[in-house]
Amino acid sequence: MRPLRPTSTERRRGRTSRRTVPAMAAVGLTAALALTATGCGPGNDNASDKPAATAPSSSSSDGKVVIPDNVKGALKKHGIDLDKWKHGEWKNWNKDKWLREAQDFVNPVISGLWDPSRMRHASKPPEKPVDNDISGDKGVTDPTPAPVTAQGVNAPYHQSIPEAGKVFFDSPEGSMVCSATVVEDPAHPGKSNLVWTAGHCVHAGKKGGWYRNIAFVPSYNDSGESAAQLQNAKKDEVAPYGVFWADWAQTSEQWINDGGPTGGQGAPYDFAVLHVTPEKGSTKSLEETVGGALPVNFNAPAVPKIPSLTATGYPAAPPFDGQKLFQCSDRPGRLSLSAADPTMYRVGCTMTGGSSGGGWIAKGADGKPALVSNTSIGPVTAGWLAGPRLGKVAKGVYDSVSKKYAAQ
Repeated sequence: MRPLRPTSTERRRGRTSRRTVPAMAAVGLTAALALTATGCGPGNDNASDKPAATAPSSSSSDGKVVIPDNVKGALKKHGIDLDKWKHGEWKNWNKDKWLREAQDFVNPVISGLWDPSRMRHASKPPEKPVDNDISGDKGVTDPTPAPVTAQGVNAPYHQSIPEAGKVFFDSPEGSMVCSATVVEDPAHPGKSNLVWTAGHCVHAGKKGGWYRNIAFVPSYNDSGESAAQLQNAKKDEVAPYGVFWADWAQTSEQWINDGGPTGGQGAPYDFAVLHVTPEKGSTKSLEETVGGALPVNFNAPAVPKIPSLTATGYPAAPPFDGQKLFQCSDRPGRLSLSAADPTMYRVGCTMTGGSSGGGWIAKGADGKPALVSNTSIGPVTAGWLAGPRLGKVAKGVYDSVSKKYAAQ
């Protein structure tokens, strides 16, 4: 579960308009080719549902990867020059450079960018907290849950929650963090490269665009070291299973059109699926690398029939520092932001900003754990968290990403 930033008391805006059933936001331009320590490499695709193809490449006499001219040309159509991008042009967040539309996602791999120091200092959550009372439908919303104190996960984290990890990305405000979960891929049983997180961890919503340098680190700080102990940590200590870059990201059109720093009208659709590729070449999938992936339940029972949910995340706002993994378990209640939107799950939990995107896990009908939601919003007081109930729109996003890479 990923926390919300507790530095603002801005209220969530009212939700009065009824929207049609949403289309999925597909990512049309991908960057899947990793380069050497000083370079970045792209792949490209169009906005169709056909599987994305890894960009062809060749090697120069010194062994460095050469980017094909056609790939460079495709990126330049989006105002991106790879040579400039890898040397810092990605820091340009002016309106013309901040790509917004679903098909405009670009995330070239910059090998070595997320080093231990940069990961350790990335501690800003991308969202702001909401007021404690934000219900827009008193007849559906259950009473505010009592706070549940977040409990630290016993290290090494990989032994109990190998699917959990941390998301790093860059925004106009600096480097930011969220949480995420490795999930199964129906197109590649046992070999998934899919990661589930929150929409606001990949896209800024209606007033912004796609974030940059999005990467997933499974079992971040697996040994549970303190911030002080991590000062001189090596990369394999903070990222024992490696760094995986998002070469494809997809969220809901509702989030892109209506999402905001405090959730906005897009909160009930605040979810995203990443397809990732290892920064360093590997023949193993993410699931094989970490040893697990959770199924996603898009038909979870109504709130009264779920005895308990467990939320997991790396809370980064005080009193937490984002370096350790925490969990909360509680019986969920209902939170309705407006009569026109799906009702969200809500649990008591003291995790703060940074836990957003983290998986909410419950036992399915078969008695096995499954992901049923993710952390989306929480209040200034950090006493509860809310997450979307996953339905047809969420399944559409998930299936689309799976199908896109089915032939690979």
